[in-house]
Amino acid sequence: MLVAAGCAALFMLAMRVSNLAAMSTGDTYELTARFQNIGGLTLRAPVKASGVLVGRVSGIRYDQDSYEAIVTLSVQNRFSKFPKDTSASILTSGLLGEQYIGLEPGAEEEFLRDGDTIQFTDSAFVLERLIGRIMVDRMSE
Repeated sequence: MLVAAGCAALFMLAMRVSNLAAMSTGDTYELTARFQNIGGLTLRAPVKASGVLVGRVSGIRYDQDSYEAIVTLSVQNRFSKFPKDTSASILTSGLLGEQYIGLEPGAEEEFLRDGDTIQFTDSAFVLERLIGRIMVDRMSE
């Protein structure tokens, strides 16, 4: 029994660390957002507002016509009052650099509903691109 309890505890810990644990109970609604670059964003990545977990990334696909990544967000129904002009940014947290989507509510009086697209987005910060630009600038001096 002790070995089985230990294995179960290790399994639960592994699920939490890998972001595979189920989101808290409750129904969700879906929003989409378009980004030029999603960096290392993955499925099941957190969606946060003011540091509070409000949902998870449920889908990522590439639009060959607009050359953008389309990210689907599953947001818990209890967080249903995000204004229409809410913005979404890809941010990095922690020492391991886990990427997540941060929602910044706007000031509109109408709220986003199931199936809506977030119009204002900010792509992932790519450190390698910044370093490359600095190197090119230094070489051209």
